[in-house]
Amino acid sequence: MEDPSRREAARRAVRLPAEALLAECREEFFVGGGPGGQHRNKTASAVRLLHLPTGILVTATERRSQAQNRNAALQRLRERLAALSFVPKVRRPTRATRGSQERRLAEKRVRSRTKAGRRGDHGD
Repeated sequence: MEDPSRREAARRAVRLPAEALLAECREEFFVGGGPGGQHRNKTASAVRLLHLPTGILVTATERRSQAQNRNAALQRLRERLAALSFVPKVRRPTRATRGSQERRLAEKRVRSRTKAGRRGDHGD
């Protein structure tokens, strides 16, 4: 079961503007390897964001630009916060109505008679 205070913090944080949301995060820059050439391999352009109130951690390493990676990480953080703040509806079991039960049984009787007619045994 999710912690209600964590869910409430996510619900509040998802509505914040970008600057305020970044203020609630610990932001780290690191060297993200991979394709992109020497520029990407020598500069700390990858971004890691830890949202302190909820503990959500996201990273973005796909761009060569630190600013673009920061925007991508913020977008991922918003998506994760929205997913955390979602509360599914409580499902309550329902019963079939009397009319629907009668219709279903009547259809079964018709089917039964149709199939019995194909067999050739008409109740003999």
